[in-house]
Amino acid sequence: MINRDEEYIGKLRDYYAHHHVLPSFSGIAKLVGLKTTSAVSSFVKRMKEIDLLSSTPDKRLQPGKRFFDREILDNVQAGAPRSANDNRGDVISIDDYLIEQPSRTIMLSVKGDSMIDAGLMPGDVVIVKKGAPSKAEDVVVAIVDNEFTIKYLAHDKAGFYLKPGNKGYPPIRPKDHLEIFGLVVGSFRKYH
Repeated sequence: MINRDEEYIGKLRDYYAHHHVLPSFSGIAKLVGLKTTSAVSSFVKRMKEIDLLSSTPDKRLQPGKRFFDREILDNVQAGAPRSANDNRGDVISIDDYLIEQPSRTIMLSVKGDSMIDAGLMPGDVVIVKKGAPSKAEDVVVAIVDNEFTIKYLAHDKAGFYLKPGNKGYPPIRPKDHLEIFGLVVGSFRKYH
């Protein structure tokens, strides 16, 4: 993809994020500064060839399979700083990366601080695969005695129980019933 196309796709992604629809061909021309319909048609054709754009059955322009891909440019040092690197990295779609089966995947907002040592803070959003197999040490959403919670699944001689990711909280052993609702497969938070 040429640099100008990357700039245009960036503008289309911003437009889509704000309006949840792509502009018409004349709207694209205004948005990206193209002067002719044929220039817009040529750009759209190039983007369709690489799955960044596609068309609905009634010929409306829509995001293509790769429209939501995001580039991982490099890694960033969390310890001592290191020199910057302009290496291009992998490209991923966040949905492809985190969501294996959309029909079985939900997102939940974390409330409380019992999992902060697991990196889950109040307000974080967890991605949960419902009914996925779970083993000891997995982070799960469980139903314990008819109440939902997020904890580590743990096992000892007495059986399965739930272990918090914060030493200030005790383990939870079911009085009656423990059911694993789903496996936590990822999480994210928004800082601003």
